Amino acid sequence: MLLFPLHKIPGTRYTCTMQTETAVLESSLGPSLRRWRVLNRVKQEALAHELGVSQTRISRWESGKSQLDDSDRAKITRLLRARPESAADKALLDLVSRSAVPVHLVCDLTHRLLAISVPRACEWRAPVNEFLNRPLWRFASEGIRATEHRLTDYGWFEPDAPDIVYRTEHVDFPEMTIPESIIRISRLPLSDGRFARLVREEQDAA
Repeated sequence: MLLFPLHKIPGTRYTCTMQTETAVLESSLGPSLRRWRVLNRVKQEALAHELGVSQTRISRWESGKSQLDDSDRAKITRLLRARPESAADKALLDLVSRSAVPVHLVCDLTHRLLAISVPRACEWRAPVNEFLNRPLWRFASEGIRATEHRLTDYGWFEPDAPDIVYRTEHVDFPEMTIPESIIRISRLPLSDGRFARLVREEQDAA
């Protein structure tokens, strides 16, 4: 478990009104691609052939030495986005939906909501169907964003990723309120080799 503090002025609250934002971060694409390829034993050469690019370009994407253009970014996003379609994946969605505690499950790459428990849904002010299968990134606080941009540093894209625990500040949106809290994220593999992310709160030991 890794715990990262939030460097904010105590008691400060933030109000956000952003409507749309990209949900796939450039800093996550390369490491996510490498993780998927290594865990699924796909060689760079084979992936390059499938995507219609050179092996050198795959290597540079994975190392962060080269950014993807819009077309290649769309290809990689389609390749890596979570698609929970097997019986085991659907059982996971059902377990999250039936949980007695506030919890939700998102696609690890796109932040698209896959499942949500009733206690979590009761915390949000808009109907669940307005969130399902849509990215939640627009509701990310500064603490969430800061952690997301440092996932590589924390080992999130390694084969055996640790849970990450971090603090977030209070943020108000028309659809929901993010309370000041400690959040734990866990990376969960799906049947097709892609990943989902379980999001829940931790009790403050202090």
